[in-house]
Amino acid sequence: MDARLNLFASPVAGKAFKHFNAAGKAITESTLPAARQELVKIRASQINGCGFCTDMHTKDALEAGETQTRLNLVAAWREATVFTDAERAALELVEQGTRIADAAGGVPDEVWANAAKHYDEEQLAALVALIALINAYNRVNVIVQQPAGDYVPGMFG
Repeated sequence: MDARLNLFASPVAGKAFKHFNAAGKAITESTLPAARQELVKIRASQINGCGFCTDMHTKDALEAGETQTRLNLVAAWREATVFTDAERAALELVEQGTRIADAAGGVPDEVWANAAKHYDEEQLAALVALIALINAYNRVNVIVQQPAGDYVPGMFG
């Protein structure tokens, strides 16, 4: 399977992704725990059907010490006993933020209030930015049908 467009060879995509990556660096450097960031990226990627990002972020999470059991259960986090209340709040926020068109009023107040119980304002800002950014990456990869499965942790720097 080949992508519809070679994003890695496109000057326009290169310029755009330079800015995406700068935004990602700001999030990575935030106080939002790195493991939490990976769970958020994985869940959004699952919802959006982005195989490339799901492959990348599950492999990155494993490389960073996440367990296979927890990764196996991200899609079924509500029934899983392996996630903390703070992780559950982040997973609910990413689901609501990713499925924003499904809710006429956007992210429900109770979802936001629950996240705010577990994260300070800077971490909430990082979560919101991360949700927006991973959704953008997912959409790019789904549109061009970026193949999944060949990602190796660290291959992008």
